[in-house]
Amino acid sequence: MATPGILRELASALCSSIGSLTNASKISKSIKTAKNISIDPETIGKYLNYLTDSFLFSEAARYDVKGKKYFEYPYKYYCADIGLRNARLGFRQQEESHILENLIYNELLCRGCIVDVGVVPLVERDNAGRRTQKNCEIDFVVRKGSKQYYIQSALSMDDPVKEVTELRPLLNTKDSFKKIVVSKSYGKSWVDENGILRINPIDFLLDEESLER
Repeated sequence: MATPGILRELASALCSSIGSLTNASKISKSIKTAKNISIDPETIGKYLNYLTDSFLFSEAARYDVKGKKYFEYPYKYYCADIGLRNARLGFRQQEESHILENLIYNELLCRGCIVDVGVVPLVERDNAGRRTQKNCEIDFVVRKGSKQYYIQSALSMDDPVKEVTELRPLLNTKDSFKKIVVSKSYGKSWVDENGILRINPIDFLLDEESLER
């Protein structure tokens, strides 16, 4: 049976790291550092299952967009209720970007979608001309029936560097699935020259057909 104190610490750790990649080993080390409580990763893994089975948190796996396969770890965890998350943290840690990402994730689940975290491997050349590979992330790979979508959640897209970072994985999927960027920087929705839908969070969340705009 799970110890209440450990479950509380684990729940707080997950609430603090919504939208961040993590695994049982990382959480175990984090709790050890912050609270000086030793919990082995295997126990953490069991408790994570308890929390997801109780629908307090959802687990999103990482999916290789080009390789068409799943990674075993790490995962992302999202809170089923942002209000409960905020209360658990004493209404601190109000990172708007992570909360927006969590809201979009929850909305997609409510619409009956299967939601994963996308990974797009890119091969680039460094300053010396050597080929290097790096993995870029798409916040959500979304499947509903036979349709698939790629979604980036970006609180702000006003910085040109930020825009390049967010668009790079979308532009490098090299497929025809619909691509969407949800950002507070946008007013009216539009589709850009690359076929990417740019939409603000309110329109995306309130319009049940926003995936089809």
